[in-house]
Amino acid sequence: MATRKDRSRSRLLAALSGTHDGRPAWVDRIEEGDDAGFFGPGSAAWAVHGGMPTLVAGIRALLVQTLHPGAMAGVHDHSRFGEDPLGRLAGTIQWLTIVTYADTVFATEESARVGKYHSRVIGTYLDAHDVERPYAAGDPELLAWVHLAFTDSFLACHTIWGGAIPGGADAYVREWATAGELVGVESPPRSEWQLRDQLAAFSNNGILKSDERVAEAVRFIRHPPLPKPMLPAYRVLFAGAVASLPEDYRRMLGLRRSRLPVVWATARALGAVHRLLGRRSPSEDAARARIARIGRGGPVGPSSPQQARTTAD
Repeated sequence: MATRKDRSRSRLLAALSGTHDGRPAWVDRIEEGDDAGFFGPGSAAWAVHGGMPTLVAGIRALLVQTLHPGAMAGVHDHSRFGEDPLGRLAGTIQWLTIVTYADTVFATEESARVGKYHSRVIGTYLDAHDVERPYAAGDPELLAWVHLAFTDSFLACHTIWGGAIPGGADAYVREWATAGELVGVESPPRSEWQLRDQLAAFSNNGILKSDERVAEAVRFIRHPPLPKPMLPAYRVLFAGAVASLPEDYRRMLGLRRSRLPVVWATARALGAVHRLLGRRSPSEDAARARIARIGRGGPVGPSSPQQARTTAD
């Protein structure tokens, strides 16, 4: 008979990966391939994406992304987030994990799959000045915003709740620029300074917007339809995500930082999740097995998507 811990672990793994054992079918392919991927052991990307703070970072990234009215329109008009939030979450985690740990061929193919979906996401939205504009998920501005929100959130949360990053923040931003290029981002930041500068440009140029759609999305992210046993921990992680946001973002989102010690509480919650899930993810184990098989170690492999496409061809 399954213990309470086993049931809790199964529920969490199902929410994150779509399977109760935490090893969806695509993990097997991570173990295949003939190169070490874009990053590898010892890389900043492995350090950040292999840590528990990613649970908070995912919430934070969703909150930040809602502030671009074009991105918000795409989610509102086309996403199945409201009907199947865990399925959409598992799909996002799939892309993140494959690009981080798989060989360059699989990572490139997975990014192309995401790009193919983006090609169907089109419509119109009212910008921050109430001017109607067309949008497509593949527009350079929207791709850039989503990439910036993602990179900033994962870096910020790891800085607060994670360990040291090999090469520091600049290394993570530079490495994850490769993932941005794979999905079509034209000029992703390659240093922490460039990340801050590009984020500030969205705020300073009056692109971001807060409206009822944003408020609706925030309510959903704050109270998602998760299994009841998961809700207490989720509330702590949500409070931690809010605490990690800059004040101007919190104001636009209609959120306030709790007066309770939520940074400390989030650290305790993440520690509990770590003890529940174990030391390493199946995806990282699969990647290490692949690298050991091909006789390579460390962050080797092509340094750009263009090189990967050449390899795949």
